[in-house]
Amino acid sequence: MKHRPSIFPGNLLGWWPAVFLWLVALPAFAASTNDDFSAVTKLVQGWVDQGYYPGAAMLVAKDNRVIYRHCFGNCTPATPVYIASAGKWLAAATIMSVVGDGKLSLDDHPSRWLPEFKNDPKDRATLRQMLSHTSGYPAYQPADRPVDHYQTLTESVAQLLPLPPAGPPGERFDYGGLAMQVAGRMAEVAAGQDWETLFQERIAGPCGMTDTHFTPVDAGAGHSPMLGGGARSTLHDYANFLSMIFNDGRFGGKRVLSGDAIRELQADQVRGAQVKPGEFVERVRGASHNGLYGLGEWREELDAAGNAVLLSSPSWAGAYPWIDKTCGVYGVFIAHVDVAAANRARFSGFYSSPALAQAVRAAVSGRQNFKAEK
Repeated sequence: MKHRPSIFPGNLLGWWPAVFLWLVALPAFAASTNDDFSAVTKLVQGWVDQGYYPGAAMLVAKDNRVIYRHCFGNCTPATPVYIASAGKWLAAATIMSVVGDGKLSLDDHPSRWLPEFKNDPKDRATLRQMLSHTSGYPAYQPADRPVDHYQTLTESVAQLLPLPPAGPPGERFDYGGLAMQVAGRMAEVAAGQDWETLFQERIAGPCGMTDTHFTPVDAGAGHSPMLGGGARSTLHDYANFLSMIFNDGRFGGKRVLSGDAIRELQADQVRGAQVKPGEFVERVRGASHNGLYGLGEWREELDAAGNAVLLSSPSWAGAYPWIDKTCGVYGVFIAHVDVAAANRARFSGFYSSPALAQAVRAAVSGRQNFKAEK
């Protein structure tokens, strides 16, 4: 399975009703604030002006109050965008909902639900390891294998099954997406529903995410669904999801995920697996730590006790949702990169977007000194 460039959706018709619903669902918007977000706006506008993104949108909430919202280029709060790896957070939350119901365990092996894995060396991995990139599965579909034009998780798993493991489970952290396909199929069988239904009923619906889907990924082609890189969402939808996570699993006064599920998502799930030098957290934060990943989300920064205080799910396409517990903030930047322009300039949305978390932290603390990575 490979992440493939997707065109940035340009149809802006019909966005106003969705924006109205979003304004009702989210906490009140602060029309004015003493925080200076000029550096944040300048940073994103620079990316758009240089052609890396045809448009972008960004929202920041502090203590459950929206303090910044800005759209750039051809993007509105309701423009649907393929968010690539930012969908990993959504997928892990969906699976944790099934775990929370007692229908599935993070320590389950594939063969409990998928008999085709019996006697396969990949059956040694657990669901927990699949969601934390420590399963020992290949990170992506090998280049010499057939293109993965699957339409269901059943087909996707059938293509993965013949591949040999890349290593023993729990030995190495290797960021990728293939193992999440198996995790999703396990959840489908355990819950007796297809993936999109699971996501809509357990996460999207309760969080008012009316325009977020895992299907289809490519217009007129396969990849339906791709848990690690195929979701499509909007600014207001993903902000609703972050509000739920920020509020310990509650949205609109109703519980969506248990507090235990939130803690599992945010806990160190790498559990001593080897982390190669120069991995994402070291590159964007300048310091390395082995507990850099939970379930479907990066643990970018830790406190002295090892608890995650900056959580995120960045994507190669530029989308970057995050929660910063040091200042009571959650935020989402949503965009889809112009691949040709970004490649010419050696610009990486995956490594550049995390500068936004630092810029926002500086803004809400009255500082404007942060380093924007390229």
